[in-house]
Parts: sequence; structure tokens; C-alpha cells
Amino acid sequence: MKTAQSKYIFVTGGVASSLGKGIISASLAKLLQDRGFSVTIQKLDPYINIDPGTLNPYEHGECFVTDDGAETDLDLGHYERFLNIRTSQDNNVTTGRIYQSVIDKERRGAFLGKTVQVIPHITDEIKNRIQRLGNKGIYDIVITEIGGTVGDIESLPYIEAVRQLHWELGDDNVAIIHLTLVPFLAAAGELKTKPTQHSVKFLMQSGVQPDVLVCRTDRPLSESIRRKIALFTNVKLGNVIASLDAETIYDVPLLMQAEQLDKVILNKLNLPKGNDPKLIEWKAFLDKFKHPKDTIKIGLVGKYVELHDAYKSIHESLIHAATYNQLKLDIKWIHSEKLSDAKIISALKDVDAAVVAPGFGERGVPGKMTALKYARENNLPLLGICFGMQIAAIEFARNVLGLSDADSTELNPETKEPVISLLENQKLDLLGGTMRLGAQTCRLEKDSKVYKIYGTETISERHRHRYEFNNKYLDRFEQNGFKVAGRDTKTNLVEILELQNHPWFITTQFHPEYKSTVLNPHPLFVDFVKTAYQYKNK
Repeated sequence: MKTAQSKYIFVTGGVASSLGKGIISASLAKLLQDRGFSVTIQKLDPYINIDPGTLNPYEHGECFVTDDGAETDLDLGHYERFLNIRTSQDNNVTTGRIYQSVIDKERRGAFLGKTVQVIPHITDEIKNRIQRLGNKGIYDIVITEIGGTVGDIESLPYIEAVRQLHWELGDDNVAIIHLTLVPFLAAAGELKTKPTQHSVKFLMQSGVQPDVLVCRTDRPLSESIRRKIALFTNVKLGNVIASLDAETIYDVPLLMQAEQLDKVILNKLNLPKGNDPKLIEWKAFLDKFKHPKDTIKIGLVGKYVELHDAYKSIHESLIHAATYNQLKLDIKWIHSEKLSDAKIISALKDVDAAVVAPGFGERGVPGKMTALKYARENNLPLLGICFGMQIAAIEFARNVLGLSDADSTELNPETKEPVISLLENQKLDLLGGTMRLGAQTCRLEKDSKVYKIYGTETISERHRHRYEFNNKYLDRFEQNGFKVAGRDTKTNLVEILELQNHPWFITTQFHPEYKSTVLNPHPLFVDFVKTAYQYKNK
């Protein structure tokens, strides 16, 4: 259904970070989408980095890449996986980008010599970025998640922008959801509402009154607790929503539907409710997820495995694929840096398949090489992604082709056998504009396994890398059974290397995990899990 103008929903957080604003936003969007509304979500991040592209994964989890090449917050991955839509640069805005834009305008004289201030210049820029998606004329509802927590100094300009937009757009066009924590104190034996009260107080001091409270809790909220929260926060009793801890994030849309969050929001925005969301395909996915026929054990080899969010999209893609095959995913996290070669091999003997994860830099490379060599020699189904493909090429060159000095010029600029290297035009400007980012087209070889998996000759996949396979070594690779199964349609660069005479050994320069969604699991992951399970039971 089409609205006369875009409506805006803001999701703020209080008390603590990591309460799940992204999942609540995505779940609400899913419910509204199933009612027939066109919905998108954006994330406003208060940090001063331009984007998370240079952030250590330990700091911020994975860097999610969109079709248009934007390096964004991992929450955009949740948005895409839940809504089965594509996001863009406009869906993730940082403080760094806001200030950079305002400063650039000031340098160009756009403000006619006026003093540039947080209000109105920074807040105007924030409001402009918030409304870009709504002004495209294709979205009925834009949900904006504001990172951090209320009370953070970094978040103040965003909260002020929300206050201004609420005033400018009118009450029927804006809804404000505040996500907070209602902890249970074992010593007192009761749920405590004070953190929520103080959090809302912070928000109201900034001139913003929440319309809805979503309360994260590990046990149900009684009527008296809800009434107490409503009384102290000026929120309607029916708008105090409980968000209980869930077995899986994919339960949350159904939990929010049970709490009638979507109806509350539609009432606030004066929108027609239409039919209740049925979520037929979503429920079918959950039924498979919760009633698997068997288990598949997959090892994920990487150097950031202590923080599982560093590989969030890979993990979720494996869940999608396992569920599609009616299997339960048992993931084994294998540290490529902190484990010895013997322990890595021991861990791989205990799994049905392995994924060698992407990354940058030399740390953890020997462990990844050990894993790739073991998988190659012992017929262990393996998927290598991005840097995983590059290390697979180096391992093959050293141990099969006999090129003992084979390496990447990223790791060893002086190597005599640069199997992985920069292109000549990249060497002119190493630090700027040399990354391949976003969706690019790949042509598959018709006699390859990947062609059968995709069922088409041309595919589009997302990239995030700088170094490339050196085509100088191509003939020797193919003559020895490591064949090119896919090439970039414009540059002829190697996109996929596929090992012959192996149950399943496919490595990709691109990141297939960025495009897997609940309703459309990625075909590479689906076939990888399927083959691994079949091979396990031979």
C-alpha cells in the first residue's frame, strides 16, 4: 500500500549498548513489509570514522558491503537478511561523514561566511541524510536506528535532529521507539525499572518523548511492572512492549507480532492496518530451523574467532544453508593464529567441512594455509572466501607447483613468485581508490561446478579486496587441476578457483555471504552444506 508521504520511525537505545536495536528495527520492518508497506532501514553511527572500513573487527564486528560499494555497519546485514532487500550508502551514515560534508560545504563557501555550528548546520545535515531515503518516493516507511545510547555525548546531535524532525513533519508522520533494559536482580528477586526510568529521563531532557518502549528482559513483564513503567515515562500502557530473550534472532519478528508492536506503530502513524502479517515463508524457515533432521559440523577458520560478530554474515549464511537442507548447524570456531598446526589439523578432523574466512594482513596466515592444505589433501569440503582464495592459491603454488617463494605482495613485497599481487594501475596509487568494492559481474565457465550451482552463466557478487590473482600463473594452475571457474566480465580477473578431483573445494575472490538472506539462501552455501552432508554419510 502506498502512503501519501514517507513516515519516519526512530529507534533509540538506553542503559546499555548491544540490546538489539538492529534486530528490533529489522523485525518491525518485516512485520510492516508483510502488511504491504514498502520499508527500508538506515543506521546512524555516532563514531567519527567516515565508515567502518578501517575499523578493527574486534572494535566493531564485520564490515558489511552493499551493492554500491559502501563499507557499512554489520546491522545492514541484518536489514538485508530480514527484509530480502538491498541497502546502499544512504542506509548508513556516520558522524565522520556528517562533519566531512559540512566542512566541505564550508570550504566551498556554501554558508556565505556564517559561523558553522552544530545547530543548525550539523543537525540540518543529519536531517537531510535521514530524509534522503524517504525523498526517493519508493518507501512508505523509513526506520532509522540511532547507534549508541541516550546520554552519550556523541549521540546528542542525532537526538536533537530527531526532535526537530518530529516538530517539522508533524506527530502523525513520526514515531519514536526507545529500547531499554529491565534487568532482574537475583539478590532482590525482582525486575528493576529504574534503569528504564532514567534512560527515558535522559531522552526527555533532550526534548524527545518516546511513543513506544521496547523493554529487553529475560522474563515476562507483569501488568504491574508495565503500568509502573508507563506511569513514570508518559508512555501509554499498551505501548510498553516486552522483548524477551529469544532462542534465535529469527524468532523476534513473531515475538514482536505477539506484542502487537506493528499495530501500535501503525496507530501512531495513522496508517491503515490491513491484514495481519502471516509470515508464511518465515514460519516455514523457523520450522525447519527448529526441527532439523540431522546435524552438520562446520569449522570456521579465522583470526578473529573470539568475536563471532567479526564473521556475522558467514555465520548467518551457514545457518540459512543448513536450515534449507533441514540440518542443524554446529559451528566450530578455529583460531588461525593462536592454535598450532597440530591443533588446527586436529580440529579439522572433527568437522564435516570448513570455511577459510577473509581478512587482511599476515597475522593468522600460516594457520589458514595449514587448514587449506589439510582440506585439499584429505578431501575435506572447503569454501575459501576472498583472502581465503588468495591463501589457497599461495598454498597450491608452494606445495603442488613447487614454487617455494610463492606469496602475495601484500605479505611479502619482495617475493620472486607474486601469485597474488597488485595490478599495474593499482601500484600508482596504493593508498587511494585501489579497493574493489561492491557488486561486480562474473562470468562462469560452463564446465565448472559453480555453473551448475548457480544455474546461470553470469552472476553478480560483492567484493572487498585490493590484491588480485596474478594471471601470469594461470596456465600452471589449470594444468595441475586448480581451474578458473569464474572471471570478471570487464577485467578478466580471476573470481573463482575450483579444485578438480575433490568433493568440494571452491574459493571465491568475492564475498557470497553478503547476499544470503533468510528467504533466499546463497546457492554456494546451500550446495556446500548439502555436499558436505552427503560426503559425511558416504
